[in-house]
Amino acid sequence: MGFLEERDLSDAPTIPEYYKDKTLFITGGSGFMGKVLIEKLLYSCTDLDRIYLLLRSKKDVKSEDRLQAIFSSPCFDRLRKERPGVFESKVFVISGDASEVGLGLSEEDRALIVNRVNVIFHVAASVRFDDPLEVAARLNLRGTKEIVELAKDVRYLEALVHVSTSYANTNRDPIEEVMYPPHADWRDTLMVCEHTDEHTLKVLTPKYLGELPNTYTFTKQLAEHVVYEEKGNLPVVIIRPSIENFNGPVGILVASGKGILRSIYSNPDLEADYMPVDIAIKGFIVAAWIRGTKELQPTDDIPIYNCCAGNLNKITMNEVVELGHRVIRTMPLNGALWRAGGSITTSKTIFYIKVLFLHLLPAILVDLLLWTLGRKPMLIKIQRRIYIANLALRYYLTQQWTFSNDNFVKLRSTLKNIDKEHFYYKMENIDRTEFFRASCLGGRKYLLKEMDEDIPKAKAHYRRMIILDIVVQSLFYTFVFWRLLKISFIQDSIMSINSIFFE
Repeated sequence: MGFLEERDLSDAPTIPEYYKDKTLFITGGSGFMGKVLIEKLLYSCTDLDRIYLLLRSKKDVKSEDRLQAIFSSPCFDRLRKERPGVFESKVFVISGDASEVGLGLSEEDRALIVNRVNVIFHVAASVRFDDPLEVAARLNLRGTKEIVELAKDVRYLEALVHVSTSYANTNRDPIEEVMYPPHADWRDTLMVCEHTDEHTLKVLTPKYLGELPNTYTFTKQLAEHVVYEEKGNLPVVIIRPSIENFNGPVGILVASGKGILRSIYSNPDLEADYMPVDIAIKGFIVAAWIRGTKELQPTDDIPIYNCCAGNLNKITMNEVVELGHRVIRTMPLNGALWRAGGSITTSKTIFYIKVLFLHLLPAILVDLLLWTLGRKPMLIKIQRRIYIANLALRYYLTQQWTFSNDNFVKLRSTLKNIDKEHFYYKMENIDRTEFFRASCLGGRKYLLKEMDEDIPKAKAHYRRMIILDIVVQSLFYTFVFWRLLKISFIQDSIMSINSIFFE
């Protein structure tokens, strides 16, 4: 925490003043957190000069067209309404690919970055837990290496913010804001991934990962060392957010709200660490500001911030599920296939039984009905994705970690009073019901692309699903009761016959 304690910020500019006329370079701008970062920078630091956004062409869609698709996201509704024209005049595409050598940049674009950029936000990452090692290493590891090589040449660089993850060191507890020893040499890892055939690498991967759960955690941990080696050479900041996409409460809320998630394998008393994305993004911007307002010295350490709730806002998995059910009743999702429900089980056997009877069999019946009606079956495919996601998340949903966030808490205390309105982040005493309500709205708007004006219609549909659920359950339990009575009647008859012939 020395990096923060030694600072006298009385003469430092405010955050908007610092970013005024600055040029920024952002990777991962098309992702979940990247969009929120761009929106916040343009909204609260409107006088920045420009943002260069690294984008690759995707599925025959040019990077320039992808930029327009990004801006059409509901994430920028506030910006379009209150800061019209800012995105179009401040955000520019740099065609490239974070997984390629030299980031896939042309000589002209590289020269542009080298001669103009002041702040780099490296947000790009492969966040799939089940990616093959060579895929995860190409983006998470090589991408970081290429960013560092580029940063070394940037003439006016003031801050390089490397976005890691709080779960980069899951073999430890507690997880503190320090740099832990690497699990492997990152250079050797890249060489192995680039020169080993796919089959051999697949066989070697479990041994290579050691005690880490997946290729995502492994490569993100090594990527931290790529940037940490530049201590005293580059103005680097490492931030470890505890949640990065819809793998948290929002994903659970959406799947349950659609009626397709009925069972979760976890510990109901497990304390989950979830960080609202707006808090994380404020932390990114503040961390770059405080690093950028200090001239780099060879003795400077690299500050590390665990961007997580820690002990300030604890919530158990059981509370996540219960609050989700409560909120979804008042704000249902469009076209729910069934009444929102689902529960947590600590038994693998019970979990698999529930998956069979509550996930798979209903999916088969629904798809059979769709096929009969001449429509495309879809639910089995969706349930398969949910099952795979459950397997990928199981490691994180069944283990407890304690995260230290002293540096991240201290970071917000450095804010000037004038900056607190737009950049102070409150993590304690959060209204959980309101948080989940906002999560549900966010899931509807950004993940499912559903409109708020459709909520009354969704409520009417959800009431029908409740009635249907009650009817089906009543019929099911009536059938079970009838079968029990019938079995009892048959047994009594057999006993009566036995008593007649054998007594």
